[in-house]
Amino acid sequence: MHYSFIIPVFNRPEEIEKLLISLSQLVFERDFEVVIIEDGSELSSEMVCSRFRESLTINYFYKPNSGPGDSRNFGMKKATGDYFIILDSDCVLPSHYLKVVDAYLLNNYVDCYGGPDAAHESFSSLQKAINYSMTSFLTTGGIRGGSEKLGKFQPRSFNMGLSKKAFQETMGFGNIHPGEDPDLTIRLWQRGFDTVLIKEAYVYHERRISWKLFYKQVHKFGKVRVILNKWHPSTKRITYWFPSLFCVSLFLAVILSVLGNQLLLSLYLFYFSILFIDSSIKNGVSIGLSSVFATLIQFYAYGTGFLKSWLKITILKQEETTAFPKLFFK
Repeated sequence: MHYSFIIPVFNRPEEIEKLLISLSQLVFERDFEVVIIEDGSELSSEMVCSRFRESLTINYFYKPNSGPGDSRNFGMKKATGDYFIILDSDCVLPSHYLKVVDAYLLNNYVDCYGGPDAAHESFSSLQKAINYSMTSFLTTGGIRGGSEKLGKFQPRSFNMGLSKKAFQETMGFGNIHPGEDPDLTIRLWQRGFDTVLIKEAYVYHERRISWKLFYKQVHKFGKVRVILNKWHPSTKRITYWFPSLFCVSLFLAVILSVLGNQLLLSLYLFYFSILFIDSSIKNGVSIGLSSVFATLIQFYAYGTGFLKSWLKITILKQEETTAFPKLFFK
């Protein structure tokens, strides 16, 4: 197979440089292509890309801003490969990445795969804490790539492979963001394509975000899930309600504690203690504390976003583009 890496970028040339360095250091015997799609950026990555033309086969394209989903579709249309590997610009690849993917597909071919994200040792404490909350099986991490045993695996577009055939039959990503990747996965299933998790095909996902941006991002995830449930009713799961129930129950636990009943609050404290101990063993005590805070933000942001979207979409029957216009690119 001939692989094409598809990488949209928006105002982040410094991230593209790190990613291209890692791509140039891949241990792989065959040639591959790198397609960079500049999505209407004011900070261009073209000069950065030009510095790697001797070590990589790079095709750089500039287009008006239309969102990451449409930019990935644009890149796949321009690519010469027959298998596309889609990455976010804030990822860095370990040297074995493509070798692992190629070996897996040669022995267990599938038209779409996803890989986990990991925290590199050079990441900041904030990045490591957020990575823990997003990937740990003790939170919601199993859904993102920690385990393939939670039903059919839904690849995420920060680290995702897609065959040219699957792209042509589905026309790729939709105009919603975030949420364009699970939407595509569900449409792939509906057309008979399989998806898998390749555990060893992990990337270092840097996530250059603050606590405020982390909250904003996860809040959108909660809103989008209700929309996806509306579009694809067969994919509804009770587990999507867990963060909302977590928030409501925690609020109730605090009230009961004030009234003298501390049992429910004690259960929450036990859960947070387990998170702290697990993260501390893996990352150190300071990151362990930050991981508890990150998990609280994650559950609260997702849970409140889900409830807000459920009220507007399910109860008030608002059209999704009217209820949340900022989630859609024209």
